[in-house]
Amino acid sequence: MLLVGWCLLWLGLVLASVCASLESAAPGSWTPAPLNVLLIIVDDLRPSLGCYGDKLVRSPNIDQLASHSLLFQNAFAQQAVCAPSRVSFLTGRRPDTTRLYDFNSYWRVHAGNFSTIPQYFKENGYVTMSVGKVFHPGISSNYSDDSPYSWSMPPYHPSSEKYENTKTCRGPDGELHANLLCPVDVADVPEGTLPDKQSTEQAIRLLEKTKTSARPFFLAVGYHKPHIPFRYPKEFQKLYPLENITLAPDPQVPAGLPSVAYNPWMDIRQREDVQALNLSVPYGPIPVDFQRKIRQSYFASVSYLDTQVGHLLSALDDFQLANSTIVAFVSDHGWALGEHGEWAKYSNFDVTTRVPLMFYVPGRTAPLPEAGEKLFPYIDPFDSVLELTEPGRQVTDLVELLSLSPTLSGLAGLHVPPRCPIPSFHVERCREGQSLVKHFRFQDLEEDPYFRGNPRESIAYSQYPRPADSPQWNSDKPSLKDIKVMGYSIRTIDYRYTVWVGFNPHDFLANFSDVHAGELYFVDSDPLQDHNMYNDSQGRDLPRSLMP
Repeated sequence: MLLVGWCLLWLGLVLASVCASLESAAPGSWTPAPLNVLLIIVDDLRPSLGCYGDKLVRSPNIDQLASHSLLFQNAFAQQAVCAPSRVSFLTGRRPDTTRLYDFNSYWRVHAGNFSTIPQYFKENGYVTMSVGKVFHPGISSNYSDDSPYSWSMPPYHPSSEKYENTKTCRGPDGELHANLLCPVDVADVPEGTLPDKQSTEQAIRLLEKTKTSARPFFLAVGYHKPHIPFRYPKEFQKLYPLENITLAPDPQVPAGLPSVAYNPWMDIRQREDVQALNLSVPYGPIPVDFQRKIRQSYFASVSYLDTQVGHLLSALDDFQLANSTIVAFVSDHGWALGEHGEWAKYSNFDVTTRVPLMFYVPGRTAPLPEAGEKLFPYIDPFDSVLELTEPGRQVTDLVELLSLSPTLSGLAGLHVPPRCPIPSFHVERCREGQSLVKHFRFQDLEEDPYFRGNPRESIAYSQYPRPADSPQWNSDKPSLKDIKVMGYSIRTIDYRYTVWVGFNPHDFLANFSDVHAGELYFVDSDPLQDHNMYNDSQGRDLPRSLMP
């Protein structure tokens, strides 16, 4: 039966440590000297990038990185909200292990004293540094970005960060507002700068200081944009004339969508310009002209982000670090731009769980740059003619952000932590995700730029909590004590299959006998996941590709 098969399969993934078969390369087998690591983490970035086939978005610097990288076409976050996702991939544990589904607990106290990626590198002789939003700030990282465990020095946060949600957006009335849409004249904002600009400048300063160090470095740089509010230099709006902005291909709430699966995007409703629209709760809809403006500002924020990434990567060339530094680029989750009538993350759909993921490894994904050669020259997105940059090698297998931890360890030549036992709350260092290092062994693979293993074996798991079966004020971000339903979702090459079951927040147990709703989408014929076939599937055998 479908439910029995689901339970077995979900349990099988929780036991991923037993099923995983990917191993890392032998320590030190690729290079005699330790490689540095630059980890770039972006907030709320879906794969709206040129290197992922988006024809509208101008992202030349990220596309250039992709041309020298191994790019994963189908990478998925484990929960589509900031703190749980970041704690999950930075510890290499699933949300059911970190027991963080909201923003209100510190995993070392609440679940287990789990090691993190930077902590592991620090213990292996690296100088570890954090700039911007790497861990989610607040209780979820002990108000310290997990210092001193993870970092060799105090993490850096830009001073202008505190103005992000204040009245700094000039409205049509000439007054300052706390708006969702917030193109600004940078010279007029407090401190005359923006957080991501400050983070880039600080990261470049740190790179310059470490370029002559005898110790390798692990530098994590977290960018805020395109997270809301869309506060970015106003000139980037010119890249996206409104007449060129299309609506989401499926802007309506799907008829077969269970109410528990819908998120009412309460956070953008709190912005002054959205409040002025007097939208009905929970479904809206947002007027078409404002929909275009939201999408315009999202894309403009992505291009602004791209310039910051471009300046950062150009510094690797300037300091002769491009031949000794791994660059990993990832987002914590995606963001819906009107798909399914939603304007947020907070769901299990591809549009919010699928993220960009790429790795540049010197001498592996691209030839080592010669003396004086620039691998990452800065590219101005405002150039009237942008030279198209083809992505490098690509992997189409489905992968999880959980794989970031063992993959970075293996690429750097460190011993990859063992797979986690069940349960693993008592184990400080282990991994629940698979290492992706096998995809970097190009000599063992055909010369096709698109690599695919056995697609029937690649599976990605996500989950999202709800406080009730119907949308309400806290449906998007319920606190742990209010969680009543958990949506567990499996993405295979053929299906996205989600079951919403009863959840006890006191003992962290899901009751798979208490099914509230289900979703089943055939990805090949329904790539946008608009036609829920779950009810039609009841009483049938579980599809073979979903069998454990």
